[in-house]
Amino acid sequence: MPFTHDVIIIGQGLAGTLLSETFADRGLRVMVFDAPRARRSSAVATGIINPIVLRRTVPTWRGSEMLAIAGAYYRELELDYDASFWRPMPLVELFPTAQEAGLWHARMKEEELARMIALGSGDDPAVAQLPQPYGCGMVKRCAWLDIPALLLAHRERWMRSGALEERAVEQSDVRAIDGGVELADRTAPVLVWCAGPFHSVKGLVPVRGEGLTVRLPGLALRSIVHRGLFLLPIGDEVYRAGATFNWDDVWSGRTEKARHQLLDKLSRIWSGEVEVLDHWAGVRPAAVDRRPILGRIDAHQAVFTGLGSRGGLLAPWCAAHLADHLLTGTPLDPEVDLKRFTEQPPPSL
Repeated sequence: MPFTHDVIIIGQGLAGTLLSETFADRGLRVMVFDAPRARRSSAVATGIINPIVLRRTVPTWRGSEMLAIAGAYYRELELDYDASFWRPMPLVELFPTAQEAGLWHARMKEEELARMIALGSGDDPAVAQLPQPYGCGMVKRCAWLDIPALLLAHRERWMRSGALEERAVEQSDVRAIDGGVELADRTAPVLVWCAGPFHSVKGLVPVRGEGLTVRLPGLALRSIVHRGLFLLPIGDEVYRAGATFNWDDVWSGRTEKARHQLLDKLSRIWSGEVEVLDHWAGVRPAAVDRRPILGRIDAHQAVFTGLGSRGGLLAPWCAAHLADHLLTGTPLDPEVDLKRFTEQPPPSL
């Protein structure tokens, strides 16, 4: 039967935005439904792109591959939108102990990490203003992705074209039809849920994250700095500082406890004046095994979620991977396939 669209997407966070762009780039007719919701993590995401797990000084899952894909993808998107979202920026790790400094030195001898990390702070003289009794190291291939600006640009363009409608959608609103689904008089052979923590999926664990936007007069960093928390310079001595991770009472919003924790950690990096401009909170869609969750939930519906705190790094590859699966039947990587949570393992002998 004829359909009004080729794909319907529910949600316009980072997952929905990148998946809709991926399908549109392949010439498909895409319709997005989204209702802005309080506590959505994409609206407040810091957007630090870092291919290293700093607490262990090891690469993230497929870090080098994901970083190369993400950098190319976002630069192309910038050209398409004539805007700036992707800003390469080194990350400086201030070693809190001699043991962590020693681990960094040891990791530099490993081939993969040797391409990513170095000693010192590079060409950012402002780092010298921060305490570093055990020295510091640099992650060379990092970036800042301005996720809120990206989502706003996408929303404005897609609403102007009629391809995005502000509407809250529940599972009961989706009606099965011959060969596809129907929602609000739109039909398509496939619908993809990109609703993050607002759509229940096996394996998904919502996590609350909080952070601060602060002004630090007298500090003009050109690098992201990490010691207990991330400090991201966004211009004019203003920084985003965060973020916390909390798996309990995730919908409670901002808390005084997190505010105090963040300011305490910030005081270990910066002893000067701190002006708090904003205290923000969001709920991340994380997975129990810290891998994205992709796949079909039935013949005509699929899901794209579980990006967690590294969504900016993982989302471009995930969007292309899921699109290949839905359009051509390309098998999903077992490490991201939804089936790892929905199918029972064979009984042991």
